[in-house]
Amino acid sequence: MLAISINDLSLSYGTVPILEKVSFSLEENDKLGIIGVNGCGKSTLFRLILGTEEPTEGGVYLSKGKTVGVLTQDGAFDAGEDGQTVLERMYLAFPQLLAAEERLAILEPQLKSGDAAVIREYTDLHDRYVREGGLEFRSRCASILQKLGFDRLAMEQTVSTLSGGQRTRLALAVELSREPDILMLDEPTNHLDIATLAWLESFLVSYPKCVMVISHDRYFLDRVTNKTLAIEHHRAKLYNGGYTKSMEQRKVDREIAERHWKNQQKEIARQEAYIAQQRAWNRERNIIAAESRLKMLDKMERLERPQDAPKAIQMRFSEALASGNDVLEVRGLSMGYPGRTLFEGLSFLVKRGERVLIIGPNGCGKSTLIKLILGQLTPTKGVIEAGYHVEIGYYDQENQNLTPENTVLDELWNAYPTMNETDVRNTLAMFRFTGESVFKTVSVLSGGERARLTLAKLILSRMNLLVLDEPTNHLDIDSREALESALEQFEGTIITVSHDRYLIDKLATRILEIKPGEAFAKDLLDFHVDRAGKAYTEFSEYKAARIAERAVSTDATASAAPIASGKEQYLKNKQAAAEARKKNARLERLRRECTELEAELEKLEEELFGSAAADYVRAAALDARKTEVEERLMEIYEELD
Repeated sequence: MLAISINDLSLSYGTVPILEKVSFSLEENDKLGIIGVNGCGKSTLFRLILGTEEPTEGGVYLSKGKTVGVLTQDGAFDAGEDGQTVLERMYLAFPQLLAAEERLAILEPQLKSGDAAVIREYTDLHDRYVREGGLEFRSRCASILQKLGFDRLAMEQTVSTLSGGQRTRLALAVELSREPDILMLDEPTNHLDIATLAWLESFLVSYPKCVMVISHDRYFLDRVTNKTLAIEHHRAKLYNGGYTKSMEQRKVDREIAERHWKNQQKEIARQEAYIAQQRAWNRERNIIAAESRLKMLDKMERLERPQDAPKAIQMRFSEALASGNDVLEVRGLSMGYPGRTLFEGLSFLVKRGERVLIIGPNGCGKSTLIKLILGQLTPTKGVIEAGYHVEIGYYDQENQNLTPENTVLDELWNAYPTMNETDVRNTLAMFRFTGESVFKTVSVLSGGERARLTLAKLILSRMNLLVLDEPTNHLDIDSREALESALEQFEGTIITVSHDRYLIDKLATRILEIKPGEAFAKDLLDFHVDRAGKAYTEFSEYKAARIAERAVSTDATASAAPIASGKEQYLKNKQAAAEARKKNARLERLRRECTELEAELEKLEEELFGSAAADYVRAAALDARKTEVEERLMEIYEELD
């Protein structure tokens, strides 16, 4: 059954087209990925669907009764009401349930009066409250927050104290908890670590309703989506399959369209040559033949020449002279702040030519490690030593090395004042800054534009060690692929923090994971890659095998634990047996109580909607008892689970 249909949707600002004749439809369980270069109109399409922007022509049609939830790129909340906690903000996603709770609380004391209207309203409202998830929406909110990286302490934090990344994750949590029929997500993977990304992927894959997601995360798109909408040159085309499959088909379609156009051009040229020849002979029958062919040409439906793909970013890093073989040595490194330790005892040696990817959960200290390597912070313990002739080029995920008041042109030119204007403009053009866009001030640039400008500055610096902090954040897919290609060609050494599993897979020769989990004894897992181009896949397989081995080893150790001697072991065994008996006895009592209450609840409902339906006093008493039984049953179910 159709969930949403888009018909010939177009939008223009004056004479400037944004989207032209966009049409597609989605079934109830479709998962659509929307791709295209930054600025092609992906977020604009969302606004048109939501009705926050009016199309020039065309329409959006939602199936009757469908609810819509949306996460936008600027989905970070405002500061919120004074003192409002993360959990309280989550609960606001369920205004109908909160309103029902307030109304039920008002009606409950009035049930004793026996007023038939009150009893009827209370019963109907309570049934609807239970049916719509009133008994479990709070626990669902807490569960989703936990999966998105909010511990119990963070849930009690006020919204006004959250970082931008935390607010974005909170906005995502709100939409996931509401479970709308059509879930629209604009860049949902920003600010998520790898573990949280994996959970989100699993959630969306099993989500039984329609999902539309704008993303540049190719790994994520391949895992989640079954359809892809590619926006290019103001037009959109729908493909079956995730990112990789759709791109293969997109390439084939482009080649077929190009071949058809060329064949038609050859045929037109052949016919025009025939017409010219017949006219040159200038006999009556030749003129008739020429006119006939000319009519045929006029009726021919001319194919438009396929437009070239948007111009890709071209980059190549300028390299300094080669460094020594030992590029960076870290020994016994520890770092933390008062009351909190980030990591302890990190030791590793980076060799020339290695591509080291640093991963780990949010807040584990990855960016802090980068700042320690750069000398921007001082460790609590340990030593960091750079090797001989190491020249560092640094990319900051927040692009903090840009001056807001500068124009794009001045920002690059000030960094390299000996360059002439032509060379500066040519460099900017490689990063899609052309024409008047070079005079835009840094302060008005989007996240993707700031990232591209920072990369433009970086490629001109001569370095043999690249230190990158989340380099693919804010970049569209074409820009990511250009960066990957440049990094692959770079002959120096690379150290980068990233959650981009596609980049890790393709680039890494070594993976350093901070805080790798209970299966690993220390704060650092140092993994050397054997299968080039499959780094993350190989690393994931290794970790899974290691965790499984530890589980088996733990079970074996527990079963083979040496038996303590004498009275001490006797007392331990006696206490354990007593606790087990006590626990089993309690569980048995709960099961019996559960059976009795379920039978009572069935009788209560039978009487409430049967013989007591006209006896309002009796119905009120039965309903009050029914509520008590249901609440007790919920407690028992939770404990038995």
